[in-house]
Amino acid sequence: MLVGILVFASILVIGWLFLLGRVTQDDWVLAAYAKIIDNNAAVKKMQANDKRNTEKLSSYSGISLFIMKQVLGGSSEKMIEKLRKETERMQKGEFKGLNPFIMPGYVLQREVEAIGKGGIHKTVMSKCFELYGKKHASNKTKQILAKMLSYPVIGVACTLVLGVMLLGTDNTTIGLGIIGIGTTLVLVLVYAMYDQLSDLVKKRQIAIGKQFPNVVSKLALLVTSGMIMDRAWKETAFSQESELYMEMRKTSQELDNLVSPESAYSNFINRCNTKESAKLASAILQNLSKGNAEIGRLLKDMAREAWQERRHTAKRDAEKANSKLMIPTMLLFLAILVMLMVPVAMNFGGL
Repeated sequence: MLVGILVFASILVIGWLFLLGRVTQDDWVLAAYAKIIDNNAAVKKMQANDKRNTEKLSSYSGISLFIMKQVLGGSSEKMIEKLRKETERMQKGEFKGLNPFIMPGYVLQREVEAIGKGGIHKTVMSKCFELYGKKHASNKTKQILAKMLSYPVIGVACTLVLGVMLLGTDNTTIGLGIIGIGTTLVLVLVYAMYDQLSDLVKKRQIAIGKQFPNVVSKLALLVTSGMIMDRAWKETAFSQESELYMEMRKTSQELDNLVSPESAYSNFINRCNTKESAKLASAILQNLSKGNAEIGRLLKDMAREAWQERRHTAKRDAEKANSKLMIPTMLLFLAILVMLMVPVAMNFGGL
């Protein structure tokens, strides 16, 4: 049994090393491109966080300002500069900062068509299209799949080797436990990568749905006041920094670059992937030739419906929150009941 497990672990390690030896320059370039996307996203997030902190600190002074600086943390300038330098090195062809443990996953995607173009690839690709857009979806898909393919091999191999070592020292229970639990944990963690991607998409769609009433209300106000649709769209897009507004900016940039309205708004629908965004973009496309009066009335009706739906959603969320609060409320009630009944029972016992 020990020999069989050790042989299987050796096969996994040898297979991983074999794939690592087949990594090409193109694979490193793809990994570097995905890493650059991650770095740029991290920089934007830190810059936005610094901006929010600066706005919060502007209302404080003296000791309260010092305390709030400690609570909010310092500036992210050093980390931002570090990420930018790392990005510059990779753009020049220096790949030292890349994770070599995921590279065999790139080889598998390139050489095995069932993996590189199969159902899982298409599913991950559709989610990455929403999160990262058409330009970066392919590279991020390859990066995520590379992690999902490479990490299980290394994780399971290490778990098996450690388990065999313990079994060899007569720690049978512990050794078998590490092999079983460790292997299961590795597979669960790998699935968690995919589940996290799905969770990010779901949270993004919920955020877009919550932002929609404000967006369509502002569009209706601007259009009915006489502003043309393209200008109203751009004004609304650059008014905030949230998810839906950022997607509107991309559409505005496409229109400025002479992309046809049909293609620009279709891309907007695909990126957002919500019924609200699809309804808005479809209405704009259908009424481009009818003037502001027609689209203005349509946007007003859409805004009214959106706010009604928002109220219904808020009511449903409140009901869910109340039902979730019932459990801790009941536990608190039981604790208070115990605190009251124990002294009474002790007094009766002493009679």
